[in-house]
Amino acid sequence: MTAIPFDDRTHAGRLLAERLRDIPMRDPVVLAIPRGGLEVALPITRALDAELDVALARKLRAPDRTELAIGAVNESGDVILNGHSHLVRQAGAAWLEGERRHQMEEIAKLQRVFRAVRPKARVRHRTAIVVDDGIATGSTMVAALRMLKDAVVHELIVAVPVAARESMTQVRAIADRAICLEEPEVFWAVGQAYRKFDQVDDARAAELLQEGLPTASHPSSATANKTGRAG
Repeated sequence: MTAIPFDDRTHAGRLLAERLRDIPMRDPVVLAIPRGGLEVALPITRALDAELDVALARKLRAPDRTELAIGAVNESGDVILNGHSHLVRQAGAAWLEGERRHQMEEIAKLQRVFRAVRPKARVRHRTAIVVDDGIATGSTMVAALRMLKDAVVHELIVAVPVAARESMTQVRAIADRAICLEEPEVFWAVGQAYRKFDQVDDARAAELLQEGLPTASHPSSATANKTGRAG
């Protein structure tokens, strides 16, 4: 990656949408990993005339290094630990359990925020497109994918603008299809791929989900769910 490829998350989402347009899909639902993933997901949702929802997963932080993920937990409570085995050992079982409980509380808060906007989308037997603004360690994405595998989706597609190469190897082992626009040889943070990489707070995330709701002129899979197409 010799230049910064994305102006912002919306720009990255439009580029991903171009890659996704021609893929055959069954009743697609776009599942964003909050919060930044929603800004990437919205233009994809519009381009595919799909339904938008969230897939909730949170990183498990290393002691005294909260920016470093040693794993992740999804809203089903499944814990995924990444390859930093020495950090996991150093953290210890008591720390991990406390961190898991804390992140489950954060997931519960996010559930209240997003379910006030819309009910949880049905995903069974549908094409699920999981979107984030980038993948660093991969643990959060893997936790989300494991949850969706258990939900028996028709096809599991990952779409991200940028990722560490090693992490994409993990993702491709789980997903049916994975699209990543940039896998830089030297990767230090997701934000390196963006000119503008502002934080997205809960209020803005809820607004983005609201913007992705179907309109009368563009009926979405919410209608399909009532007629049984979504399973």
